[in-house]
Amino acid sequence: MNSDERRKMLGHFVRSHRERTKPDTVVRRRRTPGLRREELAARAGIGVTWCAWIEQGREISVSPDALGRLARALALTPAERAYMFELAGRRDPDAPQGFPTSEAPEGVSAIVQALPCPAYGLDPLWNACCWNEPAAHLFAGWLGNSEQRNLLRYTFTSSQARILLPDWEQRARRLLAEFRAASARMLDDIALDELIESLRDESDLFAEEWDMQTVMAREGGERTFRHPADGMISYMQHTFAPAERPEFKVVALMPNEG
Repeated sequence: MNSDERRKMLGHFVRSHRERTKPDTVVRRRRTPGLRREELAARAGIGVTWCAWIEQGREISVSPDALGRLARALALTPAERAYMFELAGRRDPDAPQGFPTSEAPEGVSAIVQALPCPAYGLDPLWNACCWNEPAAHLFAGWLGNSEQRNLLRYTFTSSQARILLPDWEQRARRLLAEFRAASARMLDDIALDELIESLRDESDLFAEEWDMQTVMAREGGERTFRHPADGMISYMQHTFAPAERPEFKVVALMPNEG
């Protein structure tokens, strides 16, 4: 979705919710459903013209503070508010600053444990929050008895990762590009900043690739591993995000029959 489409969707969203919001005073023979534009502008403390430009999808920059006041004026639910901020490309100043980084949601854990193939769950910082036995066997230096659970740290700093991944450097670069795309919603998050800074110090390749600003969507496909006990193994990787907790991921490695 490009910026023009986002602005149009934001304008439609604001207008739609304005028209369904009850006015403070009920007046007979009211022609406008819900709030008038002037009433919304007064509630939100913004100019009427500015409010009109937002609804028209004009190319203007709406501050997070103004979006927050619009959200309160329209009595948006948390989900509606988050959606509006996402359309505007802004970070909600009232959103929680941190993300859970340890306990897996029940649905994620249940799916991972039910799968017979290697599977694991990732939290927003891509720490492994749960995994099954096949995954612990495959990723012996990361899961199982490992003290650190971060997938990025394992991939970029562990000597075992370089052995397990035949195309280690290419896989590491792609992984970071996917993480950059996934972490866009966590801008200004303290935990994210700390992770990035520590990895920049620990890995020259990480620092180089982070500065390249490469972004990729996380995609499935064939993944080959050079396992110290099982030799060369090939899987098809699939990644899912639960609807109720989209910041978490379930990664499943299905045996490659080909």
